[in-house]
Amino acid sequence: MKHLLSVTDAQDSIFEILENAAKFKKDPIMGHPLKDKTLAMIFEKASTRTRVSFEVAMFHMGGSGLYLSADDLQLGRGEIIEDTARAMTRYVDGVMIRAKEHDDVLKFAEYSNVPVINGLTNKEHPCQALTDLLTIHEHKGTYKVKLVFVGDGNNVCNSLLLAAALVGMDMTAVCPSGYEPDMEIFKKAQEFAKNTGSNIEITSDIQEGLKDADVVYTDVWVSMGDEAEASKREEDFKDYQVNTDFLKHAKDDAIVMHCLPAIRGQEITDEVINSPESVIWDQAENRMHTQKAVLYNLLTTF
Repeated sequence: MKHLLSVTDAQDSIFEILENAAKFKKDPIMGHPLKDKTLAMIFEKASTRTRVSFEVAMFHMGGSGLYLSADDLQLGRGEIIEDTARAMTRYVDGVMIRAKEHDDVLKFAEYSNVPVINGLTNKEHPCQALTDLLTIHEHKGTYKVKLVFVGDGNNVCNSLLLAAALVGMDMTAVCPSGYEPDMEIFKKAQEFAKNTGSNIEITSDIQEGLKDADVVYTDVWVSMGDEAEASKREEDFKDYQVNTDFLKHAKDDAIVMHCLPAIRGQEITDEVINSPESVIWDQAENRMHTQKAVLYNLLTTF
């Protein structure tokens, strides 16, 4: 794996990454494999879990993370991405970017001399999806389950479709009409699914989509950048709230996931997020362990 820009980049090493993530959870240091390595972390969008998990991950493994907001860089003053990439990647061993536009991360990687990790874009969130596979396997003991993503077919949903298909997990995206995931990614996921035996679907039918669900997953209705559509989205998604009645359509032992931050009372209720069925805090913790495995994969071979 040269970069992690999309879940597809991990298709040949996905099980190795997940196995190493589990090992890092048991032994947070594992011999300081990134001793003296440096990761530049570029943030165009606000972050809690991505920043803290990557920075602590680098520290635990013997390296260091350098936080850079958009205001810290000459990009904000007109320097082109190509020039930033050419210069910055002569100083560091890797770059993680949390960006507004997916194409900007692709362009940065094209001109980078070191591995680049997509920490979130408008199209994908691969680190989150890999984390979610680890969390599901922890709680279900297998990848052979049915994952149902409820709500906006956003970047997280896109990456989950690819990740689920790669490990043979069934996945249904239950989205209101007009909020479906990226069709190109959906088709790619279906191609992967032909080889792994998983079933990948999209529907707006809540009851049918939740049937036999082992995992119910949701995310905010209004992502960063969609604030102007807030009122319309709240109306369009009102029937897709994950609450106790909603969960009655899933299996009795279904677990509940959310990538956070959660807007309690909108896409998910307090009762559900705080319930025994919720594995959301395990999921949040696992961001760090999975990102260690990604960093290990990329930076120890570079």
